[in-house]
Amino acid sequence: MGRTGLFDLEKHFSFYGAYHSNPINIAIHMMFVWPIFFTALLILYFTPSLFNLPHIEFSLLGIHIILLLNIGFLLALIYSVFYVCLDVKAGSLAALLCVISWVTSSFIASRLGFSLAWKVVLVAQLVCWTGQFIGHGIFEKRAPALLDNLVQAFIMAPFFVLLEALQNFFGYEPYPGFQAIVHAKIVAEIDEWKDKKQKLIS
Repeated sequence: MGRTGLFDLEKHFSFYGAYHSNPINIAIHMMFVWPIFFTALLILYFTPSLFNLPHIEFSLLGIHIILLLNIGFLLALIYSVFYVCLDVKAGSLAALLCVISWVTSSFIASRLGFSLAWKVVLVAQLVCWTGQFIGHGIFEKRAPALLDNLVQAFIMAPFFVLLEALQNFFGYEPYPGFQAIVHAKIVAEIDEWKDKKQKLIS
Protein backbone atom coordinates (compact mmCIF):
# COMPACT_ATOMS: atom_id res chain seq x y z
CA MET A 1 0.00 0.00 0.00
CA GLY A 2 1.29 3.47 -0.90
CA ARG A 3 2.25 6.07 1.67
CA THR A 4 1.72 9.81 1.70
CA GLY A 5 3.76 12.87 2.61
CA LEU A 6 7.50 12.57 3.13
CA PHE A 7 7.43 8.80 2.61
CA ASP A 8 5.27 8.84 -0.55
CA LEU A 9 7.42 6.49 -2.62
CA GLU A 10 5.18 6.72 -5.68
CA LYS A 11 5.44 10.51 -5.76
CA HIS A 12 9.21 10.57 -5.20
CA PHE A 13 9.95 7.83 -7.72
CA SER A 14 7.70 9.30 -10.41
CA PHE A 15 9.43 12.68 -9.95
CA TYR A 16 12.84 11.06 -10.30
CA GLY A 17 11.70 8.78 -13.12
CA ALA A 18 10.39 11.71 -15.18
CA TYR A 19 13.99 12.96 -15.40
CA HIS A 20 15.45 9.52 -16.07
CA SER A 21 13.51 7.76 -18.80
CA ASN A 22 16.29 7.27 -21.35
CA PRO A 23 17.98 3.84 -20.94
CA ILE A 24 21.50 5.21 -21.47
CA ASN A 25 20.96 8.01 -18.98
CA ILE A 26 19.58 5.47 -16.50
CA ALA A 27 22.66 3.27 -16.98
CA ILE A 28 24.98 6.26 -16.48
CA HIS A 29 23.26 7.11 -13.21
CA MET A 30 23.43 3.51 -12.03
CA MET A 31 27.21 3.67 -12.56
CA PHE A 32 27.89 7.07 -11.02
CA VAL A 33 25.36 7.86 -8.25
CA TRP A 34 26.72 5.52 -5.59
CA PRO A 35 30.37 6.53 -6.22
CA ILE A 36 29.30 10.14 -5.60
CA PHE A 37 27.80 9.09 -2.26
CA PHE A 38 30.83 6.95 -1.42
CA THR A 39 33.42 9.65 -2.15
CA ALA A 40 31.34 12.22 -0.25
CA LEU A 41 31.60 9.95 2.81
CA LEU A 42 35.30 9.53 2.14
CA ILE A 43 36.07 13.25 2.41
CA LEU A 44 33.63 13.68 5.32
CA TYR A 45 35.77 11.21 7.27
CA PHE A 46 38.04 14.14 8.03
CA THR A 47 35.32 16.18 9.77
CA PRO A 48 35.46 16.36 13.58
CA SER A 49 33.57 13.99 15.84
CA LEU A 50 30.03 14.99 16.77
CA PHE A 51 29.69 16.09 20.40
CA ASN A 52 33.13 14.57 21.13
CA LEU A 53 31.76 11.06 20.66
CA PRO A 54 34.43 8.36 20.92
CA HIS A 55 35.62 6.62 17.76
CA ILE A 56 35.13 2.92 17.10
CA GLU A 57 38.11 0.66 16.47
CA PHE A 58 38.01 -2.96 15.36
CA SER A 59 39.84 -5.47 13.19
CA LEU A 60 38.18 -7.41 10.39
CA LEU A 61 40.09 -10.18 8.61
CA GLY A 62 43.30 -8.68 9.91
CA ILE A 63 42.39 -5.18 8.71
CA HIS A 64 42.34 -2.46 11.35
CA ILE A 65 39.47 0.00 10.89
CA ILE A 66 38.79 3.26 12.76
CA LEU A 67 35.25 4.64 12.49
CA LEU A 68 34.54 8.24 13.47
CA LEU A 69 31.08 9.31 14.62
CA ASN A 70 31.13 12.53 12.62
CA ILE A 71 29.16 14.18 9.80
CA GLY A 72 29.91 11.28 7.47
CA PHE A 73 28.41 8.86 9.98
CA LEU A 74 25.38 11.13 10.48
CA LEU A 75 24.82 11.36 6.71
CA ALA A 76 24.99 7.58 6.29
CA LEU A 77 22.62 7.13 9.25
CA ILE A 78 20.04 9.62 7.93
CA TYR A 79 20.09 8.09 4.46
CA SER A 80 19.82 4.56 5.87
CA VAL A 81 16.86 5.30 8.15
CA PHE A 82 15.03 7.28 5.47
CA TYR A 83 15.45 4.50 2.89
CA VAL A 84 14.08 1.86 5.27
CA CYS A 85 11.08 4.11 5.95
CA LEU A 86 10.43 4.42 2.20
CA ASP A 87 10.42 0.66 1.66
CA VAL A 88 11.52 -1.94 4.19
CA LYS A 89 12.96 -4.53 1.79
CA ALA A 90 14.75 -2.38 -0.82
CA GLY A 91 15.42 0.24 1.86
CA SER A 92 17.17 -2.30 4.07
CA LEU A 93 19.44 -3.25 1.18
CA ALA A 94 20.12 0.43 0.49
CA ALA A 95 20.82 0.98 4.20
CA LEU A 96 23.27 -1.94 4.16
CA LEU A 97 25.05 -0.37 1.18
CA CYS A 98 25.19 2.94 3.06
CA VAL A 99 26.82 1.23 6.06
CA ILE A 100 29.27 -0.66 3.84
CA SER A 101 30.09 2.60 2.05
CA TRP A 102 30.69 4.36 5.37
CA VAL A 103 32.95 1.61 6.76
CA THR A 104 34.88 1.12 3.51
CA SER A 105 35.31 4.85 2.84
CA SER A 106 36.52 5.30 6.43
CA PHE A 107 39.14 2.62 5.94
CA ILE A 108 40.34 4.08 2.62
CA ALA A 109 40.34 7.66 3.97
CA SER A 110 42.42 6.67 7.00
CA ARG A 111 44.97 5.02 4.69
CA LEU A 112 45.12 7.84 2.13
CA GLY A 113 45.25 10.77 4.54
CA PHE A 114 43.59 14.10 3.81
CA SER A 115 46.30 15.43 1.46
CA LEU A 116 45.70 12.58 -1.02
CA ALA A 117 42.06 11.84 -0.25
CA TRP A 118 40.70 15.22 -1.32
CA LYS A 119 42.43 14.87 -4.70
CA VAL A 120 40.95 11.40 -5.25
CA VAL A 121 37.51 12.67 -4.22
CA LEU A 122 37.76 15.73 -6.48
CA VAL A 123 38.63 13.64 -9.54
CA ALA A 124 35.92 11.06 -8.78
CA GLN A 125 33.26 13.71 -8.21
CA LEU A 126 34.18 15.58 -11.41
CA VAL A 127 34.08 12.39 -13.49
CA CYS A 128 30.78 11.22 -11.99
CA TRP A 129 29.01 14.57 -12.23
CA THR A 130 30.28 15.14 -15.77
CA GLY A 131 28.97 11.72 -16.77
CA GLN A 132 25.56 12.49 -15.35
CA PHE A 133 25.30 15.88 -17.03
CA ILE A 134 26.29 14.25 -20.33
CA GLY A 135 23.56 11.66 -19.74
CA HIS A 136 20.98 14.39 -19.30
CA GLY A 137 22.22 16.73 -22.02
CA ILE A 138 22.89 14.23 -24.80
CA PHE A 139 20.58 11.30 -24.07
CA GLU A 140 17.76 12.47 -21.78
CA LYS A 141 17.68 15.95 -23.31
CA ARG A 142 16.32 17.30 -20.05
CA ALA A 143 18.02 19.17 -17.21
CA PRO A 144 18.82 17.09 -14.08
CA ALA A 145 16.25 16.80 -11.30
CA LEU A 146 18.56 18.67 -8.92
CA LEU A 147 17.80 21.91 -10.79
CA ASP A 148 14.13 21.58 -9.80
CA ASN A 149 14.41 19.89 -6.41
CA LEU A 150 17.95 19.89 -5.03
CA VAL A 151 17.23 18.11 -1.73
CA GLN A 152 15.12 15.36 -3.27
CA ALA A 153 17.62 14.75 -6.05
CA PHE A 154 20.54 14.35 -3.63
CA ILE A 155 18.78 12.28 -0.98
CA MET A 156 16.68 10.09 -3.25
CA ALA A 157 19.18 9.35 -6.04
CA PRO A 158 21.12 6.47 -4.38
CA PHE A 159 17.92 4.71 -3.35
CA PHE A 160 16.19 5.16 -6.67
CA VAL A 161 19.03 3.84 -8.85
CA LEU A 162 19.08 0.78 -6.59
CA LEU A 163 15.29 0.39 -6.77
CA GLU A 164 15.44 0.82 -10.54
CA ALA A 165 18.09 -1.90 -10.77
CA LEU A 166 15.99 -4.23 -8.61
CA GLN A 167 12.98 -3.58 -10.83
CA ASN A 168 14.83 -4.02 -14.12
CA PHE A 169 16.87 -7.10 -13.21
CA PHE A 170 14.65 -8.90 -10.69
CA GLY A 171 11.15 -7.51 -11.30
CA TYR A 172 10.99 -6.24 -7.72
CA GLU A 173 8.04 -4.13 -6.58
CA PRO A 174 7.60 -2.57 -3.13
CA TYR A 175 3.99 -3.75 -3.42
CA PRO A 176 1.85 -5.21 -6.25
CA GLY A 177 0.99 -2.67 -8.93
CA PHE A 178 3.72 -0.21 -7.94
CA GLN A 179 5.50 -0.26 -11.30
CA ALA A 180 2.30 0.26 -13.31
CA ILE A 181 1.16 3.14 -11.10
CA VAL A 182 4.53 4.87 -11.17
CA HIS A 183 4.95 4.33 -14.92
CA ALA A 184 1.62 6.06 -15.55
CA LYS A 185 2.66 8.99 -13.35
CA ILE A 186 6.04 9.26 -15.08
CA VAL A 187 4.40 9.34 -18.52
CA ALA A 188 1.96 12.01 -17.30
CA GLU A 189 4.78 14.15 -15.85
CA ILE A 190 6.86 13.85 -19.03
CA ASP A 191 3.85 14.79 -21.16
CA GLU A 192 3.20 17.80 -18.93
CA TRP A 193 6.85 18.88 -19.22
CA LYS A 194 6.75 18.52 -23.02
CA ASP A 195 3.56 20.61 -23.19
CA LYS A 196 5.15 23.38 -21.12
CA LYS A 197 8.30 23.24 -23.26
CA GLN A 198 6.24 23.46 -26.44
CA LYS A 199 4.30 26.46 -25.13
CA LEU A 200 7.55 28.27 -24.28
CA ILE A 201 8.90 27.60 -27.79
CA SER A 202 5.71 28.77 -29.49
